[in-house]
Amino acid sequence: MSNLKILRSNFARQILNSFSPHKKPRRLRNSGVSVSIHNRGFATKTAAVLEQNVLSSPWGEITVGNETMVDYVFKDIDLWSDAPCVTCGSTGRSYDYAMTKMMVERCANALAGPLKLAQGERIGLILPNIPEFVVLIHGAMMAGLVVTFANPLYTADEVGRQFSDCNVKAIATIEMFMPVATTVSKSLKDYKGTIWVGGEDDKAKGIYGLRSLLMADHKADLPKVNCDDVCLIPYSSGTTGMPKGVMLTHKNLVSNLKQVQAPKMMKYEGEKGKGDVVLTVPPFFHIYGFNGILNYNLVLGYHIVSIPKFTPEDYINCLVEYEPTTLFVVPSLLAFMATHPMVKKEHLQSVETIMVGAAPTTDSMLEKFLLKCEKTKDQIKLLQGYGMTESSPVTLMTPYIYPYGKVGSVGQLIPSTQGRIISLTTGQALGPHQSGELLLRGPQIMKGYWNNEKATKETVDSEGWLHTGDVGYYDEDHYFYIVDRTKELIKVKGNQVMSWTVFYTSV
Repeated sequence: MSNLKILRSNFARQILNSFSPHKKPRRLRNSGVSVSIHNRGFATKTAAVLEQNVLSSPWGEITVGNETMVDYVFKDIDLWSDAPCVTCGSTGRSYDYAMTKMMVERCANALAGPLKLAQGERIGLILPNIPEFVVLIHGAMMAGLVVTFANPLYTADEVGRQFSDCNVKAIATIEMFMPVATTVSKSLKDYKGTIWVGGEDDKAKGIYGLRSLLMADHKADLPKVNCDDVCLIPYSSGTTGMPKGVMLTHKNLVSNLKQVQAPKMMKYEGEKGKGDVVLTVPPFFHIYGFNGILNYNLVLGYHIVSIPKFTPEDYINCLVEYEPTTLFVVPSLLAFMATHPMVKKEHLQSVETIMVGAAPTTDSMLEKFLLKCEKTKDQIKLLQGYGMTESSPVTLMTPYIYPYGKVGSVGQLIPSTQGRIISLTTGQALGPHQSGELLLRGPQIMKGYWNNEKATKETVDSEGWLHTGDVGYYDEDHYFYIVDRTKELIKVKGNQVMSWTVFYTSV
């Protein structure tokens, strides 16, 4: 039997059971496959270019190419096609890389075929962290669509505001959020259909089961997608005001992946395919979760284990079952592991790297975590960074090896990124250890706000500088520190909350 027939046979068997728990995939700690990018050494580099208090990255430049998201994210898939790709940590539902890519392609054809979604039209996702998130968002981008995602905790009114603002034509969701999707869809102009993940077709109501769409293997004339096309419109309050749609292009997102995966920022001396297991909780419907975690690890061929809804039991079970080497966390989750009595030393022995997003952690919290797992700072690497939805998201990041005296810093400028600190009163560029507003510039900066030229001009100036609204400073080694905000934001578990609603949750 040909490899193609075998793959198709496997697809049919797996997709029939794709929405039910089944045997969890084997762990692939070392596949024996590695891709060398460059030789490198791990040293903290501080020779950033400084002209008139404008800093350039100490890590050099990337080549900003013409790749689209799907092409770039899955470009090395042949090297680890049978390795686990995405797994639901709650149910064990899992797809390998070959299966995931095939489903992405079938999804793209289904969106352009039966749903008749045209290039440039918007599709809205109301989804938690499940494996099908990868299929739907990359399938949509492959079909030339523009994706916007909403927090599943939002009310129908909140989702409706967002989806109406960017004129969504289709929604994808799960059973739990079908009532919200149904309510919102009634207010959308020229609505084309709802995709039900885990559900069945109800064509009379305009509902398409994702499973049946993928099984049908539709063929459509997919459009030619350009790297400068907008492919994602997440919503952000930016530096002020009501939530606005942030227009991000394929080039913005791909550039940011290249920047954070530049050889000297990487863990394994520029090698991919190491078979690492990544455990993550931050939501994929947030730019940090989507591009900073999901796509980042897809490019590397890592096994991504995620939990759709955090519970201490599920998280600890994933630590035991999958033995993750890397944890993507927010400070509250790091605090949970460091202080919760249910988390034992044995649960953390496989962990080599922790990436903290949303806000910097403290040296004292890191010490508590290391004490819990009885490891030293040399045995577990802590990475921190800074970003915004408007910057795809990363602009500052600590390299894989850096002085622990810099804990609390959000890192140095990533490749092909410039930064400066300006006075809050005069607008003049400031030097080291002088606090002011952080400005950033690079290929990852957004195209602009959706249908809001005024807000765009207020946020990105005529020279391309993104005014972050955050107050910070840099030290003599060009490590940046965030100390205050000029903007008022509400964050819950690291997620920016829409300004029209305040809610409180706990880990």
